Amino acid sequence: MEDLISDLKKNFDENLNNTLTYLNRELVKIRTGKAHPSLFDDIKIDYYGTMTPLNQVASINIPDARTIVIQPWDKSILMVIEKAILNANLGFTPINNGEIIRINVPQLTEERRKEYVKLAKSEGEKAKISIRNIRRDYFEKLKKLEKEGISEDEIKKAEKEFQDIVDNAIKQVDAMIEAKEKEILQVN
Repeated sequence: MEDLISDLKKNFDENLNNTLTYLNRELVKIRTGKAHPSLFDDIKIDYYGTMTPLNQVASINIPDARTIVIQPWDKSILMVIEKAILNANLGFTPINNGEIIRINVPQLTEERRKEYVKLAKSEGEKAKISIRNIRRDYFEKLKKLEKEGISEDEIKKAEKEFQDIVDNAIKQVDAMIEAKEKEILQVN
């Protein structure tokens, strides 16, 4: 019977880790006024009839904190890349010189920084909701195990372990959001 609880705990940990990984990926996408290749992770271009991620058709380099250089392996798609960046509405104006696309990352205004902080907090709240939903689902699974004959003491012990893990995950979310907020509000 303890194997059932340990398997449940393993799945529980995995689901919480997936939530934290997802939050981390979403936070990386929020601009901080610094150039970062992950800003283009969601951009796909039409490459000979197939929607292909930008990083699979070009190299994305960061020569300095405010500049991004995109160099496609096939120069004929420069215009397609430029259009995709404009359509992504990232707040950048790509400069196409026929060889590469250069993007100058503008300094964030205070108003824009506050919007990004709100967005980061919103992502954090979504992660916390997801964590609470995971906890609820697993507590329901524990109740079913109790009906199947696992002792009430073992169930209570597992619930406490799960709650401790949830509390730790929520602390991690808060720390991630706090760090991102500092990063966004830091004026370079």
